[in-house]
Amino acid sequence: MDPKYPLATSSWDKAEFEAMQKVISSGNFTMGDKVRAYEDTFAKLLGAKFGVMSNSGSSANLLAALAMRYSSFAPPDEKDEVIVPAVSWSTTYYPLTQAGFKLKFVDIDLETLNAPVENIASAIGPRTAGIMVVNLLGNPSQLEEIRVLADQNSIFMIEDNCESLGAQYNGKYAGTYGDVGTFSSFFSHHISTMEGGVTLTDSLELSQVMTSLRAHGWTRELPDENYVFPKSGDEFDDLFRFVLPGYNLRPLELEGAIGLEQLKKVESIVSGRRRNAQRFKEIMKDLPEFATQKELGQSSWFGFSLIIKNPERRDRSQLVHKMRKNGIDVRPIVAGNFTRNPVMVHLPHADLPPLPNADSVHINGLFVGNHHYDMSTEFELLSETLTDFANGSA
Repeated sequence: MDPKYPLATSSWDKAEFEAMQKVISSGNFTMGDKVRAYEDTFAKLLGAKFGVMSNSGSSANLLAALAMRYSSFAPPDEKDEVIVPAVSWSTTYYPLTQAGFKLKFVDIDLETLNAPVENIASAIGPRTAGIMVVNLLGNPSQLEEIRVLADQNSIFMIEDNCESLGAQYNGKYAGTYGDVGTFSSFFSHHISTMEGGVTLTDSLELSQVMTSLRAHGWTRELPDENYVFPKSGDEFDDLFRFVLPGYNLRPLELEGAIGLEQLKKVESIVSGRRRNAQRFKEIMKDLPEFATQKELGQSSWFGFSLIIKNPERRDRSQLVHKMRKNGIDVRPIVAGNFTRNPVMVHLPHADLPPLPNADSVHINGLFVGNHHYDMSTEFELLSETLTDFANGSA
């Protein structure tokens, strides 16, 4: 049965299907002109110099992490720790360890749900190689301050902006403060290309390194003069010259074509989500039993978080049951405190500090969806459900 208040919905119309049909008619399905046009358009839209499309936001993070290994941005051997927030999705963390880094977790701010600059600053030590900043649920972090902190300590900065397309901090787009910034266009995100990701950077070197890593670590897509490896001048030889330990993370031409149509709608999609956010905040003023995410800068409002303030009276499982019973899709706030997952035994990490705010999110938090269209009906259902729960109704 379809929920009355779903977590995610489609923003496609006939334009996306017509774009797909043109690719199908052409017979050119592998990465080509549409992908390159999407990369360029995406970067230009957000004010970055270069974009590298991949087959997912997870792969975008992997390219970002690997680029810090196979470029002049690589830290000295004695620096191997990357500071990460304790609340995020799994693919914030896995790519860093896959690139040979060790995770150093810090707690989040319970209001913004992002790692505050003071927590990051206090975690910087002699082994710190970089910072992975996560802009959670559309909400930008203290990006300008963290950028200054990274520069002062000569460490790299990656922005995991997969949930926050269109968010801004001090008038600049989230995802463009870091040495690299990553984006996802999975179905549930602001725009959708079925699967897909983009990594943005202002560094020509990093863009070329990621281009090579994306496709087997070869030089085929690189210009004759490049930062990765000199071409031989023999066309046949240069098509099959492998120089980096890369992957196959290439997107499909279909995804590039869909993305070009979706980018035309970004402004209206984000505007619609912000209008819904204003209505959501009005509703929550009458429900002090719940804490909601505090906006920092201009959020693009991926979804709406709820944290039960007095869980000793009624716990989250009761609320989840009630919401599902009433047709409201609900899920944890991203992955909660990620350090509480069994997979941690496989992830190299520094000693864990106390993470009380992440624990509160893990135990007492959940979120519901946001969409680009008017959600008056959904909000009426949400308000009734939360009010009943606050009043003790089963």
